[in-house]
Amino acid sequence: MSSSNENTTSSSGSEQSDSGNDTLDFIEKLSDVPMGKLPPHIDFQRTRVDCKADAPIHTDTFQYSGAYASMGVDNSLLDSFSSNFRVEVIRLEKDEMEFDMIGIDPAIANAFRRILIAEVPTMAIERVLIANNTSVIQDEVLSHRLGLIPIKADPRLFEFTENNAANEKNTIVFGLKVRCEKQGKRKGPKREGQEQDGQTRITVKSKDLVWLPNGSNFALESEGSSSNSSSKPKTYTSFTCGQDSLPEFSTNPVGPTDGDITIARLGPGQEIELEALAVKGIGKTHAKWSPVAPAWYRMLPEVIILKDIEDELAEKLVATCPVKVFDIEDIGNGKKRATVARPRKCTLCRECIREGKGWEDSLSLRRVKDHFIFTIESTGVLPPEVLFTEAVKILQDKCERAITDLC
Repeated sequence: MSSSNENTTSSSGSEQSDSGNDTLDFIEKLSDVPMGKLPPHIDFQRTRVDCKADAPIHTDTFQYSGAYASMGVDNSLLDSFSSNFRVEVIRLEKDEMEFDMIGIDPAIANAFRRILIAEVPTMAIERVLIANNTSVIQDEVLSHRLGLIPIKADPRLFEFTENNAANEKNTIVFGLKVRCEKQGKRKGPKREGQEQDGQTRITVKSKDLVWLPNGSNFALESEGSSSNSSSKPKTYTSFTCGQDSLPEFSTNPVGPTDGDITIARLGPGQEIELEALAVKGIGKTHAKWSPVAPAWYRMLPEVIILKDIEDELAEKLVATCPVKVFDIEDIGNGKKRATVARPRKCTLCRECIREGKGWEDSLSLRRVKDHFIFTIESTGVLPPEVLFTEAVKILQDKCERAITDLC
């Protein structure tokens, strides 16, 4: 009995010894890790998001500078940013801009987006002085609608009001006076596109806002009864000169970016008379000061065909993609082959790889982690390229303040 146990023990011991020797042999045969260069599979995980049929993988970014120190690779963000960062403008229109930001970390790209939305200053209506409003719209709602009208005025020419009195350096004044007569006739300045609607109602639009370069015409309530008839009554603004006399406004008069924005609808006998004061502010305080409609980014799509897809399968692939990323080329002898024609259009809907394992083995959908397609849509207050330049300046000021506080 004891002899049997001894044989069993010695047998298991020899098996463990053989297993350990095999493991050592396997480790010894492994090639050395190359110093100063990442292995391809690790570099792929660092630079690409791999989009599988069920979910994307390798979505994390490695920001720690010593993440690959054992391989002799410096992962410092500042070094790679200073040597690799560049901006390439893809499309530039009046109010929209698309450009590529290459060699940048997602946190930096998101910082630009947040600054564009919340910290680039613009001019917007903040105070509304209502003398008469007999429309169906309440004063508060009317004031809110006026505040959301984008004002085309360069905010760099104005100062923040803070607690200062309204003057020509920090305030823009607009007047609005419209009345719908019971006979269907309209009182007030008549301009193109402001005709009666069915001779019973009129639509008050943003083009009805008249710029008052000399400031407010409404007298202060406290001054209305005590002021002498010979002296000019005090108003809600303290302009020392007309804004239209300043060279920066002589050729570029201010006003709404779009004159076709509906403010209110007036029925017979209804009237609106008011003055609106626009001041400088940022979107962090209120969305009306945000200079962009949307500002967003996405990682650059990368579509790779791993195996040739030909003939009927190629036609099926082209028909499956909703944004027409793929195309078909003739390779001769009556054969066709699928090619990647428009990779930037890929939205990663993954319809092309949902048909089965074979498609996932033939196609690879990826995102480049340090390449962002950035789109800016301006509300019209400033051109999109100017907005991006201002965002860069604001981020630079933030960095300088942080460095100063650390020193």
